[in-house]
Amino acid sequence: MNQDVIISCAVTGAGDSTARSPHVPVTPAQIASSCLEAARAGAAIVHIHVRDPATGQADRKLEYYDEVVERIRASDVDVVLNLTCGMGGKLCLDAKNPAVIVEGTDMATPYERVEHVGRLRPEMCTLDCGSMNFGDGLAINRTADLEIMARHVMEWNVKPELEVFDMGQVGIALKLIARGVVPGNPLFQFCLGIDGGAPAAAESIIGMRAMLPPGADWAAFGISQHEMPMVALAVLLGGNVRVGLEDNLYLERGVLATNEQLVEKAARIIRDLGARVLTPAQTRQKLKLENIYRRAA
Repeated sequence: MNQDVIISCAVTGAGDSTARSPHVPVTPAQIASSCLEAARAGAAIVHIHVRDPATGQADRKLEYYDEVVERIRASDVDVVLNLTCGMGGKLCLDAKNPAVIVEGTDMATPYERVEHVGRLRPEMCTLDCGSMNFGDGLAINRTADLEIMARHVMEWNVKPELEVFDMGQVGIALKLIARGVVPGNPLFQFCLGIDGGAPAAAESIIGMRAMLPPGADWAAFGISQHEMPMVALAVLLGGNVRVGLEDNLYLERGVLATNEQLVEKAARIIRDLGARVLTPAQTRQKLKLENIYRRAA
């Protein structure tokens, strides 16, 4: 069991969820505010996507990231920033002729996918470690592209969180480490319950955990109704946790949640199991983060 638990909160994600809940933050101001509320509730790390304020759809414009990060850094709330690099890898194909690329595709160069990280220098960013079916399209994360992205991230002294959706992707993450493009102490994030990936089950966590180097830091999350059960399982099996509206919209059956409420519920589960919730400062120590922005300030 993990006695010292890090809570991450994924506040908005890239899914088409805004029509299903009024609590999903859309504008940079709303996203920043939701990050701060999650941090006050106990999240040490906030995982950040951005959206087009006019449409609510996922976006990756630099100015949206700029505003979110600026607002958080200007606040009096301490929290570790973790910017996604998952955007720019979506491929949508025609249902009748898969040789035809259709609307919804968002493919970018490896540098474009991490440009905001080099620009803003958060303490962490995510790298999705493999290609897979994802929603109405494909998530394309070629190993060669991941190597380029990882080299940039390492040059900027930003710690990668390696998102892995099955055991094969754990294998790709380990290859990146072996090739020296990812430092030997990343945070592994087990992403469970997504169609096409590993199921949200203890067996998935145990199998993926067994592949990691000794002493590796890891976390796990489950989507939808699996979110809170995976909080308990991750802690009991020695890991850290993630919650948030990117992964699940409900506090309980029929009751829409806010990010703050999801973090509060996760923190209660952790404490009820006899563990403690780590602060951002304790999280930096545990993950050996450089905290570039605060140090420079």
